[in-house]
Amino acid sequence: MNIVFDFGGVLFNWHPPTLLARHLPQHVNDELSARRWVDHFFQGYGGDWGDFDRGAVAPEALAERIAARTGLAVDEARRVIEAVPAELTPIAESVALLRELHAAGRPLYFLSNMPEPYARHLEETHDFLALFKGGVFSARVGLCKPEAAIFEHCARELDLDPARTLFIDDVAHNVAAAHAAGWQAIRFVDADQCARELRGFGLR
Repeated sequence: MNIVFDFGGVLFNWHPPTLLARHLPQHVNDELSARRWVDHFFQGYGGDWGDFDRGAVAPEALAERIAARTGLAVDEARRVIEAVPAELTPIAESVALLRELHAAGRPLYFLSNMPEPYARHLEETHDFLALFKGGVFSARVGLCKPEAAIFEHCARELDLDPARTLFIDDVAHNVAAAHAAGWQAIRFVDADQCARELRGFGLR
């Protein structure tokens, strides 16, 4: 069974309310404002940010688009965009699970919605990415989860049999899209829960 990992929220910490509270404190100062600004800024990872994820817009143009749409200053939007790589810190328990699976000889891959600057940062910073036999970053193929086409591309590019491929993602609609593509899938909550579900597939 091939195991395909998402990155943000699975192997790397990703908590937008904290990010925005840290870098836009004049706008984000409680739970309600955090929720509102996450919606405004990231648009559910569609819109402007979705274009960034699929490699269709560069960071500076993204900052200008977000500023024009939300009323933020361009510098404010740019500050958040530039801060994201530092926020994507490894989840130690998930990395330990990844290493355990690799040591057991499981074929490991990744499929991540990730803008090109962040993808390069992760590749240059984290040596455990060498545990993967291959993977797909959205910005490099012009496609994003939960689009069916990115699952088709991933299976074709990495020579994966969907029926023998297990996808791990923290977002429900991405898990549903994997199932629709004929993959097995686990919705990630935390490393312990994921490990238990992997055991149910006979993979631990």
